[in-house]
Amino acid sequence: MKAYLFGWNPVKFKWDDLDDDIAKLQAGHKLEEDWSVASHKTIQSGDRAYIVRVGMEPKGIFASGVISSEPFLALRKGRTYHRIVIEFDVLLNPDKQPILTLDILKTGNLAAQTWTPQASGISIRPELVDELEGVWQDFLNPE
Repeated sequence: MKAYLFGWNPVKFKWDDLDDDIAKLQAGHKLEEDWSVASHKTIQSGDRAYIVRVGMEPKGIFASGVISSEPFLALRKGRTYHRIVIEFDVLLNPDKQPILTLDILKTGNLAAQTWTPQASGISIRPELVDELEGVWQDFLNPE
């Protein structure tokens, strides 16, 4: 399985309804958001997505999901961007809940990956995908 890393900078893009979206997901409702993607030539529906908070502390992965669309073009602020839709399976509020921090992501084999991308939707190194998913699941389910 391929996986991609998407950045969210709360300084640049507010997520005013984050707590509502978390509640919606926890209640069993489908939660999808469209996101800009740099790797638009390789990404496919069904690939894994991880969202990393950048720009302010705490920095780290706070959400995951599955790509639920093929890349498409969208106009935003007078510019055309490639975007995809992510169907979330986990969504945490970094200001209220623990997240998988950069300190953890920058250890061992995972240190080979760039965790604070300049562009959103970069490919996660194929040899790290299974390890990242394992670390994420261990973080979410510590018992």
